[in-house]
Amino acid sequence: MMFSLEGKTALVTGASGGIGSSIAYALAKQGARLALSGSNGDKLRAFREQLNDEFGHDHVEITCDLSNTTQVEELIPANVDTLGRMDILVNNAGITRDNLAMRMKDDEWDQVIRINLEASFRLMRASARPMMKARGGRIISITSVVGHTGNPGQMNYVAAKSGLTGMSKSLAQELASRNITVNCVAPGFIRTAMTEALTDDQKAAINGRIPMGRMGEGDEIGAAVAYLASDEAAYVTGQTLHVNGGMAMMG
Repeated sequence: MMFSLEGKTALVTGASGGIGSSIAYALAKQGARLALSGSNGDKLRAFREQLNDEFGHDHVEITCDLSNTTQVEELIPANVDTLGRMDILVNNAGITRDNLAMRMKDDEWDQVIRINLEASFRLMRASARPMMKARGGRIISITSVVGHTGNPGQMNYVAAKSGLTGMSKSLAQELASRNITVNCVAPGFIRTAMTEALTDDQKAAINGRIPMGRMGEGDEIGAAVAYLASDEAAYVTGQTLHVNGGMAMMG
């Protein structure tokens, strides 16, 4: 089967959220065994049981607060101990603390950088060793269209997401000779519980900026990640796959 992940293991952060659960579902569907990481233990356990019922493979959950450096540093060793290997890392977890620049508080900046950028760096750094020993691996980070276009009220979030893109390119160059690829998926507006809370007028305004006239679905992000995680994507590294309905067309 093309894009099969049978025999592979994957760690997905933010795995109980809207996009994270779609990514985890897509990887499990392709045959990967998953470590689901997030801060909400109850939601993770329920989701793990759902994946086990549907796909088997004895998936596991590892609760982790990405704002806690000690917990972040323990996540990759815990993953290797539990699953026995480290094939695929998906940095998906992220938060927003939106504010106009002049009103942005230091802690709004710090929290977003710590969780969206610094935790991803720590997980990428820790994953490199087991992947190098195995002479192969996939590191995939979920960025955002706004990391490429900018967005008012999101200096912190845009800095973190564009930082993650640059960081991925650097690491891709360091690890390419070991058959480890490092890529990003940049979603546009994706339908989640957050976007469902918008008014009809707000949704219409967003859809008006998207040539396809609709928001994306979580499984469309999951499919992009599953492709980049596969053996077939072995020659793709340092790239961003934009999944945004044509909202921004990157060269």
